[in-house]
Amino acid sequence: MFKLGFGLGFIISVPIFVGFFYHNFLPLLYHNCFLILCYTVALTVISMGFYGIFASFRLYMLPRKRAAADGVVVIEADPETIATTNDNSAASSSFKKHRLDSCIIAAAANQSTAKNSDNSAIIGGNSDQSNSRVVESSPSIMALGDSNHTEIDEDLHSRQLAVYGRETMRRLFASNILISGMQGLGAEIAKNLILAGVKSVTLHDEGVVELWDLSSNFVFSESDVGKNRALASVQKLQELNNAVLISTLTTKLTKERLSDFQAVVFTDISFEKAIEFNDYCHNNQPPISFIKAEVRGLFGSIFCDFGPEFTVVDVDGEDPHTGIIASISNDNPTLVSCVDDERLEFQDGDLVVFSEVHGMTELNDGKPRKIKSARPYSFTLEEDTTNFGMYIKGGIVTQVKQPKVLNFKPLREALKDHGDFLLSDFSKFDRPPLLHLAFQALDKFVSDLGHFPVAGSQEDAHKLISIAGNINESLGDGRVEDINPKLLRHFAFGSRAVLNPMAAMFGGIVGQEVVKACSGKFHPLFQFFYFDSMESLPTEPLDPSDFRPLNSRYDAQISVFGSKLQKKLEDAKVFIVGSGALGCEFLKNIALMGVSCGDQGKLTITDDDVIEKSNLSRQFLFRDWNIGQAKSTVAASAAASINSRLNIEALQNRVGPETENVFDDTFWENLTVVINALDNVNARLYVDQRCLYFQKPLLESGTLGAKCNTQMVIPHLTENYGASRDPPEKQAPMCTVHSFPHNIDHCLTWARSEFEGLLEKTPAEVNAYLSNPEEYKTAQRNAGDAQARDNLERVLECLEKEKCETFHDCITWARLRFEDYFLNRVKQLIYTFPEDAATSTGAPFWSAPKRFPQPLQFSAADPSHLQFAMAASILRAETFGIPIPDWVKHPKMLAEAVEKVKVSDFQPKKDAKIVTDEKATTLSTASIDDAAVINELIFKLELCTENLPQGFKMKPIQFEKDDDTNYHMDLIAGLANMRARNYSIPEVDKLKAKFIAGRIIPAIATSTAMATGLVCLELYKALDGGHKLEDYRNTFANLALPLFSMAEPVPPKVIKHSDMSWTVWDRWILRDNPTLRELIQWLKDKGLNAYSISYGSCLLYNSMFPRHRERMDKKMVDLAQEVAKAELPPNRKHLDVVVACEDDEDNDIDIPLISIYFS
Repeated sequence: MFKLGFGLGFIISVPIFVGFFYHNFLPLLYHNCFLILCYTVALTVISMGFYGIFASFRLYMLPRKRAAADGVVVIEADPETIATTNDNSAASSSFKKHRLDSCIIAAAANQSTAKNSDNSAIIGGNSDQSNSRVVESSPSIMALGDSNHTEIDEDLHSRQLAVYGRETMRRLFASNILISGMQGLGAEIAKNLILAGVKSVTLHDEGVVELWDLSSNFVFSESDVGKNRALASVQKLQELNNAVLISTLTTKLTKERLSDFQAVVFTDISFEKAIEFNDYCHNNQPPISFIKAEVRGLFGSIFCDFGPEFTVVDVDGEDPHTGIIASISNDNPTLVSCVDDERLEFQDGDLVVFSEVHGMTELNDGKPRKIKSARPYSFTLEEDTTNFGMYIKGGIVTQVKQPKVLNFKPLREALKDHGDFLLSDFSKFDRPPLLHLAFQALDKFVSDLGHFPVAGSQEDAHKLISIAGNINESLGDGRVEDINPKLLRHFAFGSRAVLNPMAAMFGGIVGQEVVKACSGKFHPLFQFFYFDSMESLPTEPLDPSDFRPLNSRYDAQISVFGSKLQKKLEDAKVFIVGSGALGCEFLKNIALMGVSCGDQGKLTITDDDVIEKSNLSRQFLFRDWNIGQAKSTVAASAAASINSRLNIEALQNRVGPETENVFDDTFWENLTVVINALDNVNARLYVDQRCLYFQKPLLESGTLGAKCNTQMVIPHLTENYGASRDPPEKQAPMCTVHSFPHNIDHCLTWARSEFEGLLEKTPAEVNAYLSNPEEYKTAQRNAGDAQARDNLERVLECLEKEKCETFHDCITWARLRFEDYFLNRVKQLIYTFPEDAATSTGAPFWSAPKRFPQPLQFSAADPSHLQFAMAASILRAETFGIPIPDWVKHPKMLAEAVEKVKVSDFQPKKDAKIVTDEKATTLSTASIDDAAVINELIFKLELCTENLPQGFKMKPIQFEKDDDTNYHMDLIAGLANMRARNYSIPEVDKLKAKFIAGRIIPAIATSTAMATGLVCLELYKALDGGHKLEDYRNTFANLALPLFSMAEPVPPKVIKHSDMSWTVWDRWILRDNPTLRELIQWLKDKGLNAYSISYGSCLLYNSMFPRHRERMDKKMVDLAQEVAKAELPPNRKHLDVVVACEDDEDNDIDIPLISIYFS
């Protein structure tokens, strides 16, 4: 811009200056000579001006440069320039460092048309979607950079950062990926990697979109049929993340081109070509990570080769295990005992380091030491400590995580010497060798005949089985005992089809493997993985004609399951609860499968939440322009765009007792299946009870970082979700959090509690008082307890002693809070409990896990102290509605204001009470004088209120973790870190503080995709009906390890009585509103003696109460309305009673819930 202004200035000003000079000074000079000289100078300077202008324009016309991962500059081709650049002018050199370093591909251009070009690209990178378009590109240019300076959008990637950490994210941002084969699997892998935020993704496919592809690829529509698959994929994939550079290749791929990438993925390639490409990648320097993945009907395979020596930086992604030391022996070997606060997670052979050990300081040298004999609270060291100092106290032991080097074999060798296969289902331990053979046989079939086996063709199936047999015989001692012709027949029938659930599952696994290849984070799959879901096939035998294509978008799915099951899918009535990350994936899968897309089908989805920026990194149906809109509405609209035939209704209701007028009996009774996509246990339990009551299948799933699980809840076959629960998370005692923290979690829990108390609860309490003073005072007097006293004290303190009228008052408040929290309270604590204090048993009071604190002196020269003061004063001002001046954000001016605050000296109290009881649930202590104190506080509060402005109200602040501009996390991180400094606990940055204090659940797109794919494989079974318990699968998976554990669901507990049996799924029904006598007799006829009948919490009948016998002839509904005051809504046609029974031997018998129906 400077050049532009400089040029224009010269053009305008120089002729004026020359003309002025010529007009005034011509008589003094030689006229002609000077005239020539002036014209010459003017023309020269004007030319310089134009050069300045066009030099500026050139900056806009040339390829743009933008900051990219790791400080790299990416050159982006301007679309207009691209359109006119000659193919031959785009030649460039490319360079490459180690794959973990920063490498960036920038697309230049060629002249070919989109239809016939060698390459086509869409250039991403922080542009608005309206500016994204398909353009043509030439070979890529590789740029280098340092990975240490990448800026990460923490609002967008916070959940992913919680899984990967910054360093892994930086490496991802610098990684270039090739995905070859853009059918359903390729699209799923691309989606997951684009959401993860890799640097660039190049899509390669030489084929065109067929109607067949619409069964599995969410980016295609009917209008794309006939277009190149890669080109048709670009626009919708680019919408997922404009920061990722997406380009395409539409012609034959050469192995030399692979050197542009850190990882290459092939989803539709012959073994011959795969071996050629893999050899090149394996021998390249540095090696290029190679993945071959296939989905063939209900069968899938993955092969990984990350090079001869691949270093795994972090094997499992878990935080290093730690322990608090209680004692260390002077012995050989050395016994180390830890406090029983938490069980140790160490294993034999782990390396650990010691810190903060008093006495035996030799262990504090930072040297890793190997442990053995690991037990829940102790372990031994392979070290002689007999000559070390005597252990006195303290000490932390921390696991040292070691990198691991893996030696991958190339595909050429691994096909013959495959090693151990990764198992997913131990009931199929013999399946991987057979599938290893089957995929090779299919490759030879296609190579020999030029097409895939035709669905339903017995001839093609026999040919495949014959080829498999021949290959098997050639293996000698390594041959498979039984090649299982039945399985191979199904494999042949569905071999051309890419099913959406399989693509989703494998897309999650492969996407995660690419992340591992680019970052070294998590253990790679080594090297083959085979999977099948034969159990998903219909239970009834199918005629070959059932597989015949119908010229519909579901033909690929029909080729596997037949047209009858397809009809069941289309007519299903499905309820999806939640439309977050899981919900978005489910909607996509269901739309592609054709579920609820028929005339009789209907899909209902509900979610009461709205879209936030942090959702966009994994909830892929949402875009940045949807932020603030209802999740369910946007997701439903996006799903309908995937398949216009989807009959979907979006609601914004929370599912719970309060919305049973919306989700009433008729709603539940009409459902075919329920799919949970929830993020909390209580909501899951409620939906589980509804499905149990109405006997509907419930497909349950959840994710946590790289882990995921699925659970099938099938009426009368499996136990329900609520039948087994995880133990509750261990909560730190209140006294630990408030006075004796020993880890950063305690500090952050305390900080969050203080934030809510100061900025939300107290202002809300003030407003409650000011809204209705008389009612509030009456309520506190009636309570008359320590809690009421505390409430009044906080309100009075806020409106009197700590009332703020100016921003300087807020700064004073923040400075005094610092003094109170980090100096005065600590002084009081160590005055009450000196360092040499002892317990009643004589043991040292400050023994592990307690840490002796030190007071913290405020210093305006400490940036963290000033940051605390700034955040606290700004938020305090917000609660009082005080304008916030700009100068508060200038450290020097803020420091001057803070230093003016007068702080009085603190004198510890001799009679201060500090709670040390770990069982205490409150810090407030009751007093016999509470009533008198409450009256006095109310009197003071009345006087204080008289001085308030009319209509005064405070503004409570609700904690919002995902807005980095609101100072909420600044204050919480400041509170926690200052407290950590008091207790010599390692501090954390604001991001880590957000994870813990914000209770952020780590989440990534890959595990979500895998979980939903697995659930939808079970959905086939649930909608088909007729499957047995052993056909269903519950799954636990950890993509970090990787680990896949699939097992049959647990059957429900069966209760037997006489010749009857029932489970939790059963509900006994009595119609026509019987009397109490008739109900009791009905049970008596079954050999059951009812002694207690209740409705809700109200007792309708008990055999011990004589007066209850007067109710015997009353109708049950009348009895419930009369005794229990039951209010039966118009939509309710029955009521439920709980009956306690015993048999003739007086043994209690648990019977099902009894439903009384009435007209």
